[in-house]
Amino acid sequence: MTLIKSISGIRGTIGGKTGDNLTPIDAVKFAAAYGTWLKGYSAKEKLTVVIGRDARISGPMIHNLVVNTLVGLGIDVIDLGLSTTPTVEVAVPLEKADGGIILTASHNPKQWNALKLLNEKGEFLSGAEGEKILQIAENEAFDFADVDNLGEITENNAYMDIHIDEVLDMHLVDVEAVQAAKFKVVVDGVNSSGGVIIPNLLEQMGVEVVKLFCDPTGHFPHNPEPLKEHLSDICDLVVAEKADLGIVVDPDVDRLAFISEDGEMFGEEYTLVAVADYVLSRTPGNTVSNMSSSRALRDVTERHGGSYEASAVGEVNVVELMKKNKAIIGGEGNGGIIYPELHYGRDALVGVALLLTYLAEKRMKLSELRKTYTAYFMSKNKIELTPEIDVDKILVTMADKYKHEQISTIDGVKIDFAENWVHLRKSNTEPIIRIYTEAKSQAEADALALRIMDEMKVIAGI
Repeated sequence: MTLIKSISGIRGTIGGKTGDNLTPIDAVKFAAAYGTWLKGYSAKEKLTVVIGRDARISGPMIHNLVVNTLVGLGIDVIDLGLSTTPTVEVAVPLEKADGGIILTASHNPKQWNALKLLNEKGEFLSGAEGEKILQIAENEAFDFADVDNLGEITENNAYMDIHIDEVLDMHLVDVEAVQAAKFKVVVDGVNSSGGVIIPNLLEQMGVEVVKLFCDPTGHFPHNPEPLKEHLSDICDLVVAEKADLGIVVDPDVDRLAFISEDGEMFGEEYTLVAVADYVLSRTPGNTVSNMSSSRALRDVTERHGGSYEASAVGEVNVVELMKKNKAIIGGEGNGGIIYPELHYGRDALVGVALLLTYLAEKRMKLSELRKTYTAYFMSKNKIELTPEIDVDKILVTMADKYKHEQISTIDGVKIDFAENWVHLRKSNTEPIIRIYTEAKSQAEADALALRIMDEMKVIAGI
C-alpha cells in the first residue's frame, strides 16, 4: 500500500494505516492544506472551489470528505459530481472560481485515488505552490470556520454537457464535415466518466457509437492505462463491427488512444502527433511535449515551419514551456492533448473532435494517416523501487557513463544517441523508475531498453 505526496497533489491506495495510504484522515488533511493555502493565496474574502470526480469505487467516500473539509474551512463548493479532469479545468474559470480539485488517480488501478489540485485558471499548481501545501499539511496549520461562516455546497451536473459545447465551438472543429463522413466508432470508457462523455460528444457530431465498458461503475474491466497490452477487447471489436476507428480513454479522460480500422493501435504517442499535424496545417506555430515523448512531433512541427521544444515530464512543466514559447498546441506522448484555444490542460475530448475533423477533411482511413508520419517505436519499461535502491546514484552513474553523448538532466537523465534515445526518471505517481526508449524499429527500442535496464540493475546491486 502506498501514499505519494508530491507537488502535483496526493495520490495513494485506499485503506491501511494513516500516513502510509490514502485514508480518510489523509484525504481530510490534504484537502484542509489546499483550502488553507488557497485562503492565503487569494485576496478574496469568500472563496469558491469546483470539485469533480471520476467513477472510482472510492470516489464518493473521498468526495464527501474533501467537500465537507472545504465547507468546514468556510469555502463554498461547486460540486460537479461525476466528471472528468478536463471538465473541472474548464469549469473553474467559467464559474470564476478560486480553484478546483479533481478526485482521480488517472490511469492507476481501482485501489488508487488522488487529489489533483488546480488554481483559479483551472491549471495545475506550480511546484512552489505544491510545496507550500505539503508544508501546511505537515504542520497541520489549519484554522476552521465557526458555525456562522461555514461554506455552502451548490450541485451542478451540467458541466459535462457544457464541456462538450465548448469543444464543438472550437474554430477547427467541423461538425458538419464529421456528420457527412458517417463515421462508426467503438468507445472503451473503462467503466468511468469517459463512458458517458465521449459517446455524448460523438453522438452530437453525428457519429454512430458502439459502446464497450461505458457503464461508470468504477469496476475497471482491464488495467486502465490505455496501452496495447490492455486493449485486446476493443481491437477485436473494431474489426468485428467494421468500425472506422476505436477510441480509448483513461478513467479521468485526459489521455486518449486510437485504434485503427484494422484493429491495430494507432500508437498512443501518435495521438498528439496527428492532432498537431491538423492544427499546424491550419494555424502554423510552435509545439511542446515532454522529453519522454516521441521525436515524431518534432518532425511534424518542423515540416510545418514551426519550432519544437521538450520540457520536463509533468503537465505543469509542459504548460509552462508552452506559454514561454507561445506554442499553439502541445501535450504529452501518453495521449495527452493540450490545446490552449480551449484551456491549458490535457483533454481527450479536444483530441477526439480535432482528429475526426481531420479524418473527415482528408477522407482517409486512420491506418493511412498513420503511414504519413515517420515510424518511431517506443519501449516503455519500469523498475519497481525498494528502500535499498539509491535512485540518485543510478542516475548520476548513468549520466557519467554516457557523458560523451547528448545528455539532459532537466528531469532524470535523457541520453540522445544519433538514431535513438533513452529517458530514465523516477515517476511522480508511482514508486518506480521509468525507462523509456525510442528507435526506428521495435526490436532496436526493446534491445536498448534491456541493455540500459541491465546496466542500472548492476549499479543498484539487484
